[in-house]
Amino acid sequence: MANMIILAARNPTLTFFILGLLFSLAEWLSQSRSMEKAKIIESIFSWFLLFNIGLAFVYNFIMHVFFGDFTAQFIGWPQSPFQMELGFVSLGIAVNGIISFRSKMAFRVATIIVPAIFLWGAAGVHLFQMFTAHNFEPGNAGTVFWTDILMPALAFLLLWLQYRNPLIR
Repeated sequence: MANMIILAARNPTLTFFILGLLFSLAEWLSQSRSMEKAKIIESIFSWFLLFNIGLAFVYNFIMHVFFGDFTAQFIGWPQSPFQMELGFVSLGIAVNGIISFRSKMAFRVATIIVPAIFLWGAAGVHLFQMFTAHNFEPGNAGTVFWTDILMPALAFLLLWLQYRNPLIR
């Protein structure tokens, strides 16, 4: 069990993604009737926004603000005041993710743009660090690198799917 907790803590973006899927599945299973396609997409996207943007960025805030030394070491970077700044940026993104949980399409579009730019930019910085500084620490070149690329792409895919399959309320 301790190994599972360590694995989850070292791969938070993947952990939050799995939790979002599990909550989507629980919502689907709790419905007394079968869900239509639009409702399934809505459920997956809602939980994705809550977990992968809201709670994942709360986690990022906590790690950078309160555990900055540990986080910098995990990434393979020296500690700096930038940790605190990054933490508060993460908190702002988190608030948007939490609010967007059951929000309308326009707010969701705005919610995924900022973390997408941030995460793709971070992936570029991680890649640059891999090539120039040979930084292959888990927090730079591990799961976080790949989720920095894939999670925004998944967010835009879910947004497109919801746009193509709107809920009729």
